[in-house]
Amino acid sequence: MRDILVTIIVGGVIPFVLMRPHIGIYLWSWLSYMNPHRFSWGFAYNLPFSAITAGALIIGLLFTKDKNKFPVTSVTIVWLAFLSWVTLSTFTAIDVDMSIVEWERVIKIQLITLFTLVLITSKEKLNGLIWVITLSVGFFGIKGGIFVAATAGSFRVWGPPDSFIGGNNEIALALLMILPFMWYLRSQSSNRWLRHALVIAILLCVLSIISSYSRGAFLASAAVMVMFWMKSNKKLFIGLVLVAVATTVLSFMPSHYLERINTIQSYEEDGSAMGRINAWYFAFNLAVDHPLTGGGFGTFTKELFLLYAPNPVKYHDAHSIYFEVLGEQGFIGLFLFIALWLLSYRTCGNIKKQVSGKENMKWAETLASMTQVSLVAYGVGGAFLGLAYFDLPYHIMAICVLCQMFVNKELAKSTGIEQGAVNTRSGHI
Repeated sequence: MRDILVTIIVGGVIPFVLMRPHIGIYLWSWLSYMNPHRFSWGFAYNLPFSAITAGALIIGLLFTKDKNKFPVTSVTIVWLAFLSWVTLSTFTAIDVDMSIVEWERVIKIQLITLFTLVLITSKEKLNGLIWVITLSVGFFGIKGGIFVAATAGSFRVWGPPDSFIGGNNEIALALLMILPFMWYLRSQSSNRWLRHALVIAILLCVLSIISSYSRGAFLASAAVMVMFWMKSNKKLFIGLVLVAVATTVLSFMPSHYLERINTIQSYEEDGSAMGRINAWYFAFNLAVDHPLTGGGFGTFTKELFLLYAPNPVKYHDAHSIYFEVLGEQGFIGLFLFIALWLLSYRTCGNIKKQVSGKENMKWAETLASMTQVSLVAYGVGGAFLGLAYFDLPYHIMAICVLCQMFVNKELAKSTGIEQGAVNTRSGHI
């Protein structure tokens, strides 16, 4: 039944994608983040829904007139430079054949994300994309939060199977990244019941994040709380609410949750933590040996651990966006990768300065602030997870660039109207 339902939904939406290709961005995002086909157990499980959507989207893009010129900004220039560097490192990789397989996967994701910059042509469409992404990821936080409340936090929360965010650590980070956008959507809603529903959704997602039992997510949660407090206008009230929520939720969790979190202080005695550190040393040693382009995709292998890891028999995945990029793309690739997120953060800061004091642009100020919070969540939580090529942070980066585009257009329009009014008063036409 689920197979049929997902197939009918995708098949029914595809004709609309051909006519309005921005809908393809929505459909792709739903398939990518929620992975509805992974909850079927029949023919739909492995059907190429994303490929079909991408094909329809590209056809629609070729014929539509409703599209932006590709924005040339500091973010997009470095973004394209990073993708070019990734391509170079692929064809100079230690194992080119293995690297090409992963490169194809990454480039497909990146292309659709870049299409977002062209096909999302208005604030309304941008908000639509934020709704789709937020609900697609938030579904697991809401469902998980209800499960946590029913079981008193005795079990871990997991993400969609066979996806980037299937693991407990990964889904926790994804939820942390979309929480700020839930708050943004709440601020944009005029419906009281919808605002209340979003607050409940946030609280349920917080329960899910904590019940992931992820130590990285715990540290990222602390960073998000601090950032959210810093971005708020009512610091005393928000601070008291955050402390109250954190205290209540932590007191609700079973004792073995706190025992696991406490292992952060004694990481030398934790096998998982030491395995990650071993992998980080491996990435650094490999990058020193291949400083320009690194080892290419698929570098973290048992065979290479024998050559570069301090403990050669303790094989471990990267478990860090920074060391993942360092090992696979080298020092230049890591520089470009970090520059992407710093430039995105700075762009959000510039947006806030541009719209400060403009009531009609309050939405952009809120979105820019919440995007910064989300980027901090990725920057901190990603230090302990190998999600360097996960599409969500790149979609968030695209949201940042689009917000800047729409702000510039609105400000240019306002300036033109004001100038026209001055000319009219002075007798010029």
